[in-house]
Amino acid sequence: QLQLVESGGGLVQSGGSLRLSCVGSGRSLRVYRVGWFRQAPGKEREGISFISSAGGRQIYADSVKGRFTVSRDNSKNTVWLQMNSLKPEDTGIYYCAAVVNIEDTKGLEVSGYDYWGQGTQVTVSS
Repeated sequence: QLQLVESGGGLVQSGGSLRLSCVGSGRSLRVYRVGWFRQAPGKEREGISFISSAGGRQIYADSVKGRFTVSRDNSKNTVWLQMNSLKPEDTGIYYCAAVVNIEDTKGLEVSGYDYWGQGTQVTVSS
């Protein structure tokens, strides 16, 4: 069973940066495709980024494109989400999720993932 743990969230001012980490345990993360999702208060969970198992393919939601960067180091069983130029509307709980097989075009769909972390809170103040 794969376990995922996110960290790196916190309170930051608008325009600031945070780097989230997603660490896998129990199994090697190298065979898993990983997505990042967020859920704002009162809203549905949305996909914001996806990275293929080897890291060669990344996908971003329009809302974060150009500001967020996803990367991974399979030797460390870790995926990161670098978030720059943060805005108040980026506030929410951020989750990473993993699945072995998913089409790239479905990489931002919540329903496509088998394993989820517990989430880390990101709060951006104006």
